[in-house]
Amino acid sequence: MEHIEIDEVETGGFGNDVEMRRLTDALGTEDMAINHYRLEPGEGFSGGLHTHLDQEEVFVILSGAATFETEDGTVEVGEGEAVRFAPGEYQTGSNEGDEAVDALALGAPADSTEVRVPVECRECGHEALAAVPDDDGMGFVCPECGTEADLPT
Repeated sequence: MEHIEIDEVETGGFGNDVEMRRLTDALGTEDMAINHYRLEPGEGFSGGLHTHLDQEEVFVILSGAATFETEDGTVEVGEGEAVRFAPGEYQTGSNEGDEAVDALALGAPADSTEVRVPVECRECGHEALAAVPDDDGMGFVCPECGTEADLPT
């Protein structure tokens, strides 16, 4: 058994100011990723619309309400509710309200290496770019032809 206090886990994340605590290592989980988020109004869970081809994700809203954008539209998930995204489903979530959001993000399996963003490759027309870690945080490359790309800002 592993027992932790969430507030004692070091914060860290995507290089932004979002308060995110990676609970996976603190709890010693091997088969699932667990992150705790506290989003102030206007903050988001991730850098934008994306999917994990090799991981399903579940977001459990502990307080507040989060808005998730999908290819089918938006859905608001409130306190005491959860939402699941299957592998291959595009999503991004944020706090569009006036109060902070506390949430748990669960992913299984724990390590996702097949992340895609819905941006067409300028060389071959493939419909999505792969997100790959690099020295600057995250880079993007076409999984079909290998062309490196910058995302439009």
